[in-house]
Amino acid sequence: MTTNPVPEDLLRELAPQVLGALVRRYGHFDACEDAVQEALLAAAVQWPEQGTPDNPKAWLITVASRRLTDQLRSDQARRQREATAATLGPADEFVTPAADDTRVSGEDDTLTLLFLCCHPALSQPSQLALTLRAVGGLTTAQIAHAFLVPEATMAQRISRAKQRIKATGTAFQMPPEQERVERLRVVLHVLYLIFNEGYTATSGPDLQRTDLTAEAIRLARTLHRLLPDDGEVAGLLALMLLTDARRPARTSPNGDLIPLAEQNRDLWNTQAIAEGVALITDALARFPVGSYQLQAAIAAIHDEAPGAEDTDWRQILALYQLLERLSPNPMIALNHAVAVAMVEGPRAGLDHLKALDEDDRLAEHHRLHAVRAHLLEMAGDHAAARAAYHQAARRTTSLPEQRYLDARAARLPRDDDG
Repeated sequence: MTTNPVPEDLLRELAPQVLGALVRRYGHFDACEDAVQEALLAAAVQWPEQGTPDNPKAWLITVASRRLTDQLRSDQARRQREATAATLGPADEFVTPAADDTRVSGEDDTLTLLFLCCHPALSQPSQLALTLRAVGGLTTAQIAHAFLVPEATMAQRISRAKQRIKATGTAFQMPPEQERVERLRVVLHVLYLIFNEGYTATSGPDLQRTDLTAEAIRLARTLHRLLPDDGEVAGLLALMLLTDARRPARTSPNGDLIPLAEQNRDLWNTQAIAEGVALITDALARFPVGSYQLQAAIAAIHDEAPGAEDTDWRQILALYQLLERLSPNPMIALNHAVAVAMVEGPRAGLDHLKALDEDDRLAEHHRLHAVRAHLLEMAGDHAAARAAYHQAARRTTSLPEQRYLDARAARLPRDDDG
């Protein structure tokens, strides 16, 4: 035993490995996940007083297994008392694993869990919640806080997700080869959404949720370690690092948003930038080009420019043109319009936005109005820009973004100001 404080990162790293060991042995994803959460809580309480075990993973497996088998025996006894005909299969035998039961790689289990939590039968919110709970090791309260919903609501969402997994009858194993590519796309998208929610929270008083961005990066690192020869996995990790590197300069001391062009680049995380640039450079040289790689390449161009005026917008525009052909979606089209404006002028960018007005996925989104306002401001149409800024502010539920958009509108000169 060691007497150091319990490192939270250790518990989060071990959580999916322990869960995988139990689900592999017993089945019962939902019951195993509850048992692991109880074991993590026990560790958080006992280890600071008694010391961290020499083999913390084995300790967690043993404790979680005991909780699980107690629960399964209790359930079995109840069913027998009710004279049901239910029987348990071989995977349900009540055998507590030995303390050194780590024959299967914990990292293999982590990858299998990621695929399981991103099962196509689950809705996107359920995939997000279950990934953060089962693979990320976050508590229900932490996840609820991150997404600004009551804990009871999030508990119901997670419970329904686990029941849905159970109803599919999916075994704890990697999906068949023909399904892996598509399922991996879902896994990457879920991690991307977790990161984006942390980097720009969709609602609430804070612009950023660093707990979510850090967790998304940690999970992306894990995935890259498990799949080092997948270019899109490397691209996503690079994109996260290159984007998160700007975080220290994104807000003022009082929490106000600072746009990219006005940020103090001396505050950017140069270590994260260097790592991200190395990752994307290697990925583009070795693997077929994918959308996350292209987005990371764009982020690298921004991060490597000494100042906003030094940004190579022509190269960014070329990358967006390729990205929109490879992976068309309205947000990419929106960013493409900005690149067009920076190269060909604001009116060309505004023309590019017209097609998005007809896209139901974006027509009412505040970012469309915010980009239009910015391009109108660049074009010198201050009255129209002011109206668009206010329209964007009314549509966002993020308080820092509201303040920023209203402030941009307020500082625009009026025609009668001379």
